[in-house]
Formats: sequence, C-alpha cells, structure tokens
Amino acid sequence: MSAHLQVTGNDSYTEEEKKVLLHTSRINKHDYVPFMNIDLSERFQYSIPFSDKDGYLALSPKQKREFATWIRPSDICPEPCIVHGDAPNYLNIKQTIVSDCSFIASLAVSALYEARFGRKLVTSIIYPQSKDKKPLYNPFGKYMVKLHINGIARKVIIDDYFPTSKYGQLLCSYSSNKNEFWISILEKAYMKVMGGYDFPGSNSNVDLYALSGWIPERISIKSEEFNKNALFTSLESRMAKGDVLVTVATGELSDNVAERSGLVATHAYAVMDVRTVNGVRLLKLKNPWSHLRWRGNYSELDTVHWTAELQSLLRYDPSSAAQFDNGVFWIDYDSLCAFFDVFYMNWNPELFKYTYCIHSSWNAGLGPAKDLYTVSSNPQFSLDVSTSSTSAAVWILLTRHITDIDDFRENKEYITVFVYQNNGRKVYYPYDPPPYIDGIKINSPHYLCKIILQATSPRKYTIVISQYEKSQTIYYTLRAYSTCPFSLKKIEDPYRYEKQITGEWKGFSAGGCPNHLETYKNNPKFKLALTSNSNDNQILIELKGPKQYQIGVEAIISRINDHETVTAPFKSKSSGPYRSGYVILELENIPAGTLIIIPSTFLPSQEGPFIISAKSSSPIELTPL
Repeated sequence: MSAHLQVTGNDSYTEEEKKVLLHTSRINKHDYVPFMNIDLSERFQYSIPFSDKDGYLALSPKQKREFATWIRPSDICPEPCIVHGDAPNYLNIKQTIVSDCSFIASLAVSALYEARFGRKLVTSIIYPQSKDKKPLYNPFGKYMVKLHINGIARKVIIDDYFPTSKYGQLLCSYSSNKNEFWISILEKAYMKVMGGYDFPGSNSNVDLYALSGWIPERISIKSEEFNKNALFTSLESRMAKGDVLVTVATGELSDNVAERSGLVATHAYAVMDVRTVNGVRLLKLKNPWSHLRWRGNYSELDTVHWTAELQSLLRYDPSSAAQFDNGVFWIDYDSLCAFFDVFYMNWNPELFKYTYCIHSSWNAGLGPAKDLYTVSSNPQFSLDVSTSSTSAAVWILLTRHITDIDDFRENKEYITVFVYQNNGRKVYYPYDPPPYIDGIKINSPHYLCKIILQATSPRKYTIVISQYEKSQTIYYTLRAYSTCPFSLKKIEDPYRYEKQITGEWKGFSAGGCPNHLETYKNNPKFKLALTSNSNDNQILIELKGPKQYQIGVEAIISRINDHETVTAPFKSKSSGPYRSGYVILELENIPAGTLIIIPSTFLPSQEGPFIISAKSSSPIELTPL
C-alpha cells in the first residue's frame, strides 16, 4: 500500500483478520507470510549458494519436452545484474513457452512506466536492494519478492535456478539483454505462488495487482454499458499522467480471423501509448511474444492511412518497422474495439487520500447458495462518507482469496458487490428497494465498484457481498479507497437471541392470506413470549417457504405484561406484499409480553414446509399453538 495513503479506521488487525490472513498464507502447499518491516533485514549471504527448500518449480508439459537442466545466472554470463541501466526496457522482455502472456504484458507496461516517469514500480519489489531501492544481483542466489496476494503484501523467497533446454536456451521469460534477470526473477516468484510454470493463465488485473498493488478495473468492450468515447478520453489523459496501467485482451477468434488480423486468440497485449493525431484515435500495443503483429489499419502493412504527417508526428516509419517484427504495432481505436474483448486497467492508489480494509470470511453454511430472495446472511458493511465538498469518489475493491491452483484454474466462484442507499442499515431483500449499484457477478478474484458522490448524494450506504452458487467458505478482503474521510464497518446482527421452528401448511392448515377470511384463521400459529422486563425490544421474524409460493407473516400483540403504563405500538402488523419463498417482519419498541405469529401462503391449499425464526434483543420463547 502506498505510504502516503491515510488509514481511516483501526490500523491493527482483529483476531478474526489474523486468522483469515494466516489461513490464506498457505497457497498451493507452501506458506507465504505477510511482508513485514523486519523482512527488510532478510539474510541474503551464505557460505554456499542458496537453494530453495521448496525445491524446483514444476514445469509445464512444453517445458518438459525441451528441458535439459537448471542453471544459475552465473552459468549464463560473466557479469549478471538484475536491471541493466537506470530503468528496465520493455522492448527487452521475451515471453517463451510459459503461458503467462497477461503477466508478461503486465511487466511491459510496468517497465515503460518506470522508464517514462522515473519511479520504481516492479523493480522495487525485488530484494536484496541498494540504498536507492535498486535490486542487486546476489551471488549467493537468494531473492525475496514482495507480491500483493490474498489481500496483503506477502513475502516470496526463491533461488535463481532457471530451466534451460539442451541448446542452452532459457525455458522461461527472459531479457534480450543477456546479463539482466529482473524478468526471469519476477516470473519465477509469481509462478511459484501459482503452483509452478504450468500456469493456467490469468488476466492482467490480477497480475498487475500482485506486482504493484494498483487498483484493478475490468472493462468489457462487448458490454451494453461500454462507453467507447468516454473510455478513450480517459485513457489518453490518464495514461499521459501515469495514473493508470493498461492492457487489452482478445477473446475467442476463428483461425481465419486470427490469420487475417495477425492477432492471437485469448491473448493479452500491453498498451504502450494512446494518442489522438489529426482526429485519428490510435493505440500502440505490444505482443508479449515480441513477434506477430496486427495486420489491419495502421499496421506496418497499411499503405493507405499512413500519411507523411502522421508518420512524422508519431515518429513511426512503416517501411523500417516492416524490416523487424518486435511485436509492437499501432492500431486504430475502432479496430481495437472490433477485435478485442476487454480492457484491463490498474489505477494508482495515490489518486486517493484515504483507505481502509477489512479481512474476513463467509462461512459456507451461512445463507442460501443463491441470494435471489434474501441477502440477510450475506456479509454487509456500512459506509459513512464525511465530506462537505461538491463531489467525492469512493472505490470499493472486493478480493477473494485463492489458496489452490485448481481453484484458480477452474475459477467457478462468481463474486460481486451491491451498494444500497439506505442509511447504512442491514438489507434483507436484494431488489426491494433495488440497489443503487447492482453488481455484475464475475469469476475474477477482484471486483471493483465505484461510488461517485455529488453534492446532493446520500452520505451513508450499505455494501453487500454476493456470490453466485456459494458452495464453500470464502475468505476475502474488502478495501475502500476514498478522496475524503470515511468509515467502513461490518454490520453486526443486533439480535442476541434466536428461536427457530419448522412447520408446514397441510390440508386444513393451508389457509391462505387474510383475503380468505374463512380459512386464514386455520393457518399455523405460534406464541412468541418476551420474557425480559424490557419494554423496548427489537424483534425480527423471518419466514422461509417453498419458492413457488408467495408467502407472508403477521404479528399480533395479544398481551402486554405492564398494560397499565405501557401501550402497544400496534395491534397487528404484517410483512407487507407477499413474496416468493422469503419474507421478514421487523418490529421495534415492543413491550414485554406475548405475540401471536401467523405464517401464510397467498392462496389457500398451497401445501408445503416452512421455517419460522424469531430473533430478539432480549430472551424469547417460541412455541406452536
């Protein structure tokens, strides 16, 4: 996390957070503990060269076919270094047979950022370092890399053994400058966490966040919400300022389209530049393979669009570019939007002044697998924004922790965030009232939600985490970034006591709603006794029934213990419109005494089981009548 970001809230971990971070430190059978200040004093010198106790990394099938031996940098060149010169050169990056194009594209945009803005981003996460934070070659072969994994910066230890072929070629990504090794070291550290070089593939949002901690945002070009013009304007201005790192990815392409266009299907490309020249919107991309380029408009093959003026303004000569294929090419924005699927953008967290995060878990047994009818068991948080300005921004990043390579490979868990404008209160029904921001469930470990506040916007919100077809306990980090002070707190259940009974509507007792006066009275009834002396009780009645039925519940106050001095706030109260499979009834300021609870279906003769539960701020008894 950027040093200047101000933590707005408790800056120490709770016991629950410590348990979460400890549990998700074990990734693919190895431990990656949180990176601490004491790790800056890590030992790097030994009497003999260092070998990683975790052994060699698992190789991919392609690597195995060509593999001969593991060698160190000192076996490759006489004077190894980590970074040659003052900054890394993105043109030196070569992806080989490891299927990590998104990671290599991430390295390319990071290297260009370092060279263009003179600020270390990814080379500063490699240790040992000099006093000015430049990574140093270690003749003892031990390196430490700081990666943002599972909600926190973590420590990854590697040695400098790299796989080579029988022809002496590195079988991992490398620098075309034979004596620099920052690319191979960063790749090895990331691949170690991911379970080995047999990498299932990722996306640049995930990879760049791991490398830099910059805030990931995914923009689908094919989405109905895609705002083509606004995005280009933002890209052009924000990339020029160094506010954002960008990659793009293709989706599935037919062999014919791939051949004709020169593009690779399901492949990541680094975005190196975004320019408008004489009204033409252009982007400069780099294929991580360092060869194979776009063949359409504004490629080096295009003899129509490249005017002398355009070539001069962009300092680009198509004929000389045609002499050597380094995988770098220009493409017009319209063509990019036609052939590519996704923009991956990672934003500099220093755009925000305040931040806060919560590490937590969501137990597999809590709540239904699908939250179509209720979000009462979903993790919920109140967001309170303190600002008097006319506008402010709060970005909420949900990160699901992943501890197993198969989970990463199959990626079946879909997560999202809903935002409600309801004064920070607990939400029970997902769509009544509808959310202010309706999250789209995606199977990426990161989900970003942007709340933009205007002068008239509310200042209190409820954040609800949602997961599609939840089947297992998930561990997650909820991190907020804001331009103004705010508080983010977990909404705790205010009810300390709970009773639950299973019942059924059957035959005579399936009486339907109060519209059916003759039969409504036949519905099952329950006595809810408030046994404390308090006359200010908070009660929640929850009714769950078959989803094919519309159901409701009524509470009738039948007796008040202190009837001489206390009056009932109501005679009877219902849950309102009948709903499919789930309703709640919230009751406030209820005096000690007895209530009658009546669950019902909308129509008579609708038979089936139900579960009725009563929660209260004070002791209760719930019994059938």
